[in-house]
Amino acid sequence: MPFRAFGLDPRILKAVQEAGYTEPTPIQAAAIPQILAGHDLIGIAQTGTGKTAAFTLPMLTKLAAQPAGSRRGTQVLVVAPTRELALQIDENLRIYARHLPITSATVFGGVGEHPQIRALRSGTEVIIACPGRLLDLMSRRNGDFSGLQFLVLDEADRMLDMGFLPSIRQIVRQLPSRRQTLLFSATFSKEIEALTHEFQRAPKLVQIGRRSNPAETVTQMVYEVPKHLKPALLLHLLRDPQMDMVLVFSRMKHGADRIARHLEQTGIRTATLHSNRSQNQRLTALKDFKSGAVRVLVATDIAARGIDVDGISHVVNYDFPRHAEDYVHRIGRTGRAHAVGDAISFVTAEDHAELRLLERFIGRGIVRKRAEGFDYGAAGPAPSESSDGSRRQQRSQSHFPAQRPARPGGRPAHGGHGGSRQKEERHGQRQHFGRR
Repeated sequence: MPFRAFGLDPRILKAVQEAGYTEPTPIQAAAIPQILAGHDLIGIAQTGTGKTAAFTLPMLTKLAAQPAGSRRGTQVLVVAPTRELALQIDENLRIYARHLPITSATVFGGVGEHPQIRALRSGTEVIIACPGRLLDLMSRRNGDFSGLQFLVLDEADRMLDMGFLPSIRQIVRQLPSRRQTLLFSATFSKEIEALTHEFQRAPKLVQIGRRSNPAETVTQMVYEVPKHLKPALLLHLLRDPQMDMVLVFSRMKHGADRIARHLEQTGIRTATLHSNRSQNQRLTALKDFKSGAVRVLVATDIAARGIDVDGISHVVNYDFPRHAEDYVHRIGRTGRAHAVGDAISFVTAEDHAELRLLERFIGRGIVRKRAEGFDYGAAGPAPSESSDGSRRQQRSQSHFPAQRPARPGGRPAHGGHGGSRQKEERHGQRQHFGRR
């Protein structure tokens, strides 16, 4: 089905064509007609499947059909968990609305608030915001939401994980009840289902693919390796020229910095993305990664939902994620929107239990691999140099066996308020995924 079959505004169709899109993804094909028909919507689809266009294209079409003088104040409020995601949504929206007289602005912490206050007071039509800073500015009577037509809660599961529900409730209480509410998420937990009853009216459910299962276009593999050999294994794998645009996930901010320094010392251009970086540093890191100025971007889970970069060839879980949902969103950074990609996870002896729980969570085994030509018997650095920053004495490492077959079902390898940076990386309110 081509985009023109939906009845989108011709100016939007022109922008979509100029952006190089030829046909809608499944979530777009399912969601756009429902939104155009005026329904509240729950959109469940894996990250990287085109959810942003699924809600922005029909909203822009409905706004474009109205006389400009008839609109008062902000018409669309999109709430997102991280500043990276807010910026990405704004960037995409500007591409789709390039031929429309529609204004947009972002609102999040970590940057000066005065331009954001001006945008809210001037009635900017589309506001994309993180909950903390938005609530702060709204509490000081900034913004006119009396004519709001659309509320979008994007990555709703992530916002729940990060403890933003109280802020979201306070924001929603200040919005008109007569509005169209769209909720998008990669997973559909009981908590998300309860949220839909609280904020939506008779929503239509659009679900693409299995719940909580990673995108089928991503080839997943595990490399079992002693902890002290993870830096050497990463370098060994990066000798492959096909790993030309690599996103590496570290569990801790300081670990990300150490990985980046190690790669830079070996001549591999690397950037970092985590909450200790300033907003300008984070924007520069993403820009350099997108342009190819750096080959590797090392990030913490704060970035798992906000990086929308075409062409990422590999995601490497340098530190195995603590939560299955984090794994899903990490590996979703590659294999986006019909593309293919590889997801590599380093697994140490301490990660085996989490790996088994993850395989149950996604409903299949992950193929084990062993790096050819890599010395698994090499000595490692001092314990203080481990990636997670722990200064405890490392446990003695036993060598893993040679490559094991995949488990049955396995497939062969083929922000917020100005003071809320810590909140962006807080997972304290989540239970370990093995105890769900």
